[in-house]
Amino acid sequence: MSLFELKDVSYQYAAATRPALDRITLNVEEGALFAVLGPNGSGKSTLLRVMLGELETSAGSVTYAGRSSASWGRREIATQIAFVPQAEPMAFPMTVRALVEMGRYPHTGILGRMGADDRIAVDGAMERAGIADLGSRSIRNLSGGERQRVRIARALAQEPRILVLDEPTAALDLHFEMETFELMRELTEERSFTVVVATHNLNLAARYASRLALLARGHIEAIGAPEDVITADKIGRVYRWPVLVTSLEEQGSGVESPQVVPLSGGAASALS
Repeated sequence: MSLFELKDVSYQYAAATRPALDRITLNVEEGALFAVLGPNGSGKSTLLRVMLGELETSAGSVTYAGRSSASWGRREIATQIAFVPQAEPMAFPMTVRALVEMGRYPHTGILGRMGADDRIAVDGAMERAGIADLGSRSIRNLSGGERQRVRIARALAQEPRILVLDEPTAALDLHFEMETFELMRELTEERSFTVVVATHNLNLAARYASRLALLARGHIEAIGAPEDVITADKIGRVYRWPVLVTSLEEQGSGVESPQVVPLSGGAASALS
């Protein structure tokens, strides 16, 4: 079953000389880990904002669960979709638990009166995101990786069907990068979540996502399984740099995923 369906979607920012998105057609199947790839300025974040209904398309249609995205009320859609931004300002200090509890807003309303079910949801989200021991800490005293896990916990506390993440591993170290992608895959496998993630990390996307979309200047350059999208020709053309694509086999799994190795100028010349 398709949850998101985009048909011939275009979007152009005011005063821009070209569309940020140009005739995008794609669908996101229920239970998928769908990764959106592309260099800076390719339209990844704009695509997420259009899917979430934050931006109104210049042309084309966007539907979620068979309904036009525009027909969903703000609070209604928040019970279905949770968004994790790359970063966000913290206007005032608060504890980790207080921030995660904000994820219950679609269920508790503006007064935020927490019941037993809400507290269970918050506890479960914090445990799932690996921050159960950080509840009393101030957000301002956390590392970048810890803050990102708190944002993911807040999203999980919404108990959505879909988790949408914009560059969730930007500026994070190897440990937090791996934890984040491992968690996204576990969610799709264990809890029937659907995950949509925009990322610059080609290798982790190829390793963990079931389907990829490669954007270039607002167009879809390629879409499909990792082995169909991550090729030396396509990645080299979109990123304007020569690459070698190798294969990684997960230990004991028998599953292989393509992995990108950027080439130096000398190595690229030797291969030509």
